[in-house]
Amino acid sequence: MKKEKVRISSGKLWMGSIVAALLCAVAVFMVMLQIEKNMLSRFEKANVLAAVCEIPRGQVINEENWKTYICVKEVDKSCIASASICEIADVCTMSALYDIEEGTLLTKGMFEPLQEVLSEMKEPVIASIKADDLCHLAGGILRPGDRIHIYRVSDLGEVMIGWENVFVQQVFDHSGLAISGDDRASAAQRINVYMDKDSMEEFYAQLATGSLRAVKVLR
Repeated sequence: MKKEKVRISSGKLWMGSIVAALLCAVAVFMVMLQIEKNMLSRFEKANVLAAVCEIPRGQVINEENWKTYICVKEVDKSCIASASICEIADVCTMSALYDIEEGTLLTKGMFEPLQEVLSEMKEPVIASIKADDLCHLAGGILRPGDRIHIYRVSDLGEVMIGWENVFVQQVFDHSGLAISGDDRASAAQRINVYMDKDSMEEFYAQLATGSLRAVKVLR
């Protein structure tokens, strides 16, 4: 009888050890699984927009040219900031605030909405100006997206500001061909600018007298 009780006790102990070992193995497995999951989450991939080449300051991104400047890049999700641009729609009609180097992951702070420029005007229009009309348009260095101040010079030589922070929409060379923002060599001979329709009569009247001068805003 005693031997039988010893055998039963030993059997229960053996079964208890097996169950304990099994529970321990399951616990270790669950811990390892969680560690693996955490490690893999660190390397989770996601798409973000990046500069495929240098995006010059002032370049306006639109549906026609975005493939020239932007690509979709897969990176570790941990590399994507909250301000990162992940959709093409979020950067279209935006203007680069400064030169953006090739390979840079794009963020909202690198661009300004073109709509913000137009929202300041009651009825925005595009005015065309020749280099000779504004003293050679700041030496021919203007490019799309630049800002200019336009001054009036009176017959007595007094200088006063006429229009501030005028947005340059497009730039052309002597042949009438558009100059892109990354063209550092061509001289601007004509520009298109955004202005308010209400001021156009006064602007062209002053322009006809040759009393206007333009300076480029450095930013």
